[in-house]
Amino acid sequence: MKFYLEVWRQKGPNGAGKLEHYEANDVPAEASFLEMLDIVNEDLTKKGIEPIQFDSDCREGICGNCSLTINGVPHGPGRGTTCQLYMRKFRDGQIITIEPFRADSFPVERDLVVNREAYDRIMQAGGFISERAGSAPDANSVPIPKVVADQAMDAAACIGCGACAAACPNGSAMLFVSAKVTHLGLLPQGKPENDRRVLKMVRQADKEGFGNCSNYYACEAVCPAGIPASVIAHLNRSFSFASIKESIGVSV
Repeated sequence: MKFYLEVWRQKGPNGAGKLEHYEANDVPAEASFLEMLDIVNEDLTKKGIEPIQFDSDCREGICGNCSLTINGVPHGPGRGTTCQLYMRKFRDGQIITIEPFRADSFPVERDLVVNREAYDRIMQAGGFISERAGSAPDANSVPIPKVVADQAMDAAACIGCGACAAACPNGSAMLFVSAKVTHLGLLPQGKPENDRRVLKMVRQADKEGFGNCSNYYACEAVCPAGIPASVIAHLNRSFSFASIKESIGVSV
């Protein structure tokens, strides 16, 4: 297969980037999108041209580092991470535009690589459980209703790739923050700190420059983990209750 690529090239965070044209030749249909870029980079290296810089790690759909915007869609067509996107999804001879994630809070480091430390700082603000819970208890010693366990597990599937913020017209990170707050807040170990957690994480997201949710549902459409937008409603309720408690002087 052959593809015509329009790839974003940018030498550094302060450099002016632009789309540059490349050809991807003799690409197997079973190759992943990142393997296709590997083939292109091998050809560029032979020609003495600097390879295209992009992030990858596990290449198994787990880590979320392989975050690219493909033809305007974070992670490209279908539901999954970029590394799990295969070239058979595209037509032979198709023009493919490849850009980094587009969100003000994810500054471009170089070419297709963005800095997503903003998500790390949101997690550091409250996305954890600091209460001592002792060693792991027997699985059946703390009964949790199945519906609650299922909701918590669904939210815990978030890999923090940033596709939700990149897809949102507002650059909102609400789906990411909501997934973390919902996951921890539904479980007994996370309930004692839930009010503090939601206040700190939402305020940190605001501080990082992420926008507000306007219910476009673009985040849900591109999330490779299938996180439902209903977790945002859970976050809004938690944040409202925590804000009221804080405003009337109740300890949170």
